[in-house]
Amino acid sequence: MHNVRLSEVDAVDRPVLAIGTDYLPGTLLDTHSHRRAQMLYGMSGLMEVETEVGAWVIPPYSGVWIPAGQPHRVRMQGVSTRSLYIEPDAVPRGTLQCEALIISPLLHHLLLASVEVPALYELNGRDGALMQLLLYEVGRAPAIPVFAPLPYDTMLAQHCRRFLHQPSIQSTPQDWADALHQSLRTFTRFFRQQTGMSFGEWRKQACLMAALAHLSTGQTVTQIALDLGYESPAAFSAMFKKQLGRAPSTFMQSDSPV
Repeated sequence: MHNVRLSEVDAVDRPVLAIGTDYLPGTLLDTHSHRRAQMLYGMSGLMEVETEVGAWVIPPYSGVWIPAGQPHRVRMQGVSTRSLYIEPDAVPRGTLQCEALIISPLLHHLLLASVEVPALYELNGRDGALMQLLLYEVGRAPAIPVFAPLPYDTMLAQHCRRFLHQPSIQSTPQDWADALHQSLRTFTRFFRQQTGMSFGEWRKQACLMAALAHLSTGQTVTQIALDLGYESPAAFSAMFKKQLGRAPSTFMQSDSPV
């Protein structure tokens, strides 16, 4: 099914529904939730996903797992998507949180084929087998580390959101402690309690997500490194490769995972 609203088929008695959708650059899907769990796959552009607990940037040929009932908002930067909507009693992943996922070549091609499957497909036929294999592959897809948890404290969350829009690796814990009128020791402990991460690790995640966004627009590695405050492109590239396993110069290549 292509460019079909979920509301038109949600009541169909099938464990999985597959829908392909094309979005114009800058399209914002404001905060909403689904009765079914969703595996959202972007084949082009960039998806910026935010929930009440954190934010993700999803690069092309990657996916995001959204549990049933999880409120979320998504900004689409020129994205063509393939989505699976899965009944709660058929979900293949045990997590109650969103996850960014690595999409294998097999899962990529299964998702391409899935949009040709009608909503009321034959459970015991080829289409039913395709959907069962999709569930299996979604269940085993590894997560990728591009997540910045958002704190529950209102003031700290405001600082975090501002930082996500303009991150810098040069921003220090002392800067934040001063802004929040806390001692460095209090801030360090408070930040970890609120996010489950050290400030340094969270800052690195925020910079990584910004890097993915900038890479998707064609900016050079050198320009991104300078914008994020790294001392050199080499230092930025080393961080990027350590986190995602590929150099930034090759990460956003347009070739599909075949």
